[in-house]
Amino acid sequence: MHESLWQNVAMKGITVGRVVDVILERKTEKVIGFEVRCEDGRHRFLPQAAVRPGDSEIEVDSPLALLDTDQLDFYRRRGVTVRGNEEPAA
Repeated sequence: MHESLWQNVAMKGITVGRVVDVILERKTEKVIGFEVRCEDGRHRFLPQAAVRPGDSEIEVDSPLALLDTDQLDFYRRRGVTVRGNEEPAA
Protein backbone atom coordinates (compact mmCIF):
# COMPACT_ATOMS: atom_id res chain seq x y z
CA MET A 1 0.00 0.00 0.00
CA HIS A 2 1.20 3.52 -0.73
CA GLU A 3 2.50 5.60 2.21
CA SER A 4 0.32 8.61 1.28
CA LEU A 5 -2.95 6.70 1.55
CA TRP A 6 -5.13 8.01 4.42
CA GLN A 7 -2.83 10.97 5.14
CA ASN A 8 -4.45 14.31 5.91
CA VAL A 9 -4.13 17.12 3.37
CA ALA A 10 -3.55 20.51 5.02
CA MET A 11 -3.14 24.13 4.05
CA LYS A 12 -1.26 26.30 6.57
CA GLY A 13 -1.97 23.78 9.32
CA ILE A 14 -5.70 23.48 8.58
CA THR A 15 -6.93 20.08 7.42
CA VAL A 16 -8.81 20.37 4.13
CA GLY A 17 -9.25 16.65 3.44
CA ARG A 18 -7.81 13.16 3.50
CA VAL A 19 -6.20 11.03 0.79
CA VAL A 20 -8.56 8.14 -0.02
CA ASP A 21 -6.73 6.84 -3.09
CA VAL A 22 -3.47 7.31 -4.96
CA ILE A 23 -3.60 7.57 -8.76
CA LEU A 24 -0.64 6.16 -10.68
CA GLU A 25 0.44 6.50 -14.29
CA ARG A 26 -0.69 3.26 -15.92
CA LYS A 27 2.63 2.20 -17.51
CA THR A 28 5.24 3.41 -15.03
CA GLU A 29 3.11 3.32 -11.86
CA LYS A 30 4.56 6.73 -10.96
CA VAL A 31 2.27 8.81 -8.71
CA ILE A 32 0.41 11.46 -10.71
CA GLY A 33 -1.96 12.55 -7.96
CA PHE A 34 -4.34 11.78 -5.16
CA GLU A 35 -8.06 11.37 -4.69
CA VAL A 36 -8.91 13.53 -1.68
CA ARG A 37 -12.13 13.43 0.30
CA CYS A 38 -12.47 17.07 1.29
CA GLU A 39 -14.07 18.40 4.45
CA ASP A 40 -17.21 19.30 2.46
CA GLY A 41 -17.64 15.61 1.59
CA ARG A 42 -16.69 15.99 -2.09
CA HIS A 43 -13.90 14.02 -3.73
CA ARG A 44 -11.31 16.05 -5.65
CA PHE A 45 -8.08 15.42 -7.55
CA LEU A 46 -4.83 16.72 -6.08
CA PRO A 47 -1.91 16.65 -8.57
CA GLN A 48 1.38 15.30 -7.24
CA ALA A 49 3.13 18.43 -8.53
CA ALA A 50 1.04 20.63 -6.21
CA VAL A 51 1.96 18.95 -2.92
CA ARG A 52 4.71 19.17 -0.34
CA PRO A 53 5.04 16.00 1.71
CA GLY A 54 5.19 16.70 5.44
CA ASP A 55 6.05 14.45 8.34
CA SER A 56 2.48 13.36 9.04
CA GLU A 57 0.43 15.07 6.33
CA ILE A 58 0.49 16.34 2.77
CA GLU A 59 0.69 20.12 2.47
CA VAL A 60 -0.80 22.36 -0.23
CA ASP A 61 -0.33 26.09 -0.69
CA SER A 62 -3.80 26.80 -2.01
CA PRO A 63 -7.22 25.14 -2.04
CA LEU A 64 -7.19 25.84 -5.80
CA ALA A 65 -4.74 22.93 -6.12
CA LEU A 66 -7.67 20.58 -5.41
CA LEU A 67 -9.35 20.05 -8.77
CA ASP A 68 -13.06 19.30 -9.07
CA THR A 69 -14.77 16.00 -9.82
CA ASP A 70 -14.51 16.11 -13.62
CA GLN A 71 -10.70 16.31 -13.43
CA LEU A 72 -10.69 13.51 -10.85
CA ASP A 73 -12.73 11.32 -13.20
CA PHE A 74 -10.34 12.15 -16.08
CA TYR A 75 -7.26 10.96 -14.17
CA ARG A 76 -8.98 7.91 -12.66
CA ARG A 77 -9.95 6.72 -16.17
CA ARG A 78 -6.45 7.16 -17.55
CA GLY A 79 -4.45 5.95 -14.57
CA VAL A 80 -4.55 3.07 -12.17
CA THR A 81 -5.41 3.44 -8.49
CA VAL A 82 -3.71 1.93 -5.47
CA ARG A 83 -7.01 0.89 -3.87
CA GLY A 84 -8.21 -0.55 -7.17
CA ASN A 85 -5.17 -2.84 -7.09
CA GLU A 86 -5.65 -4.07 -3.53
CA GLU A 87 -6.18 -7.76 -3.07
CA PRO A 88 -9.64 -8.61 -1.69
CA ALA A 89 -9.70 -9.67 1.96
CA ALA A 90 -9.81 -13.44 2.41
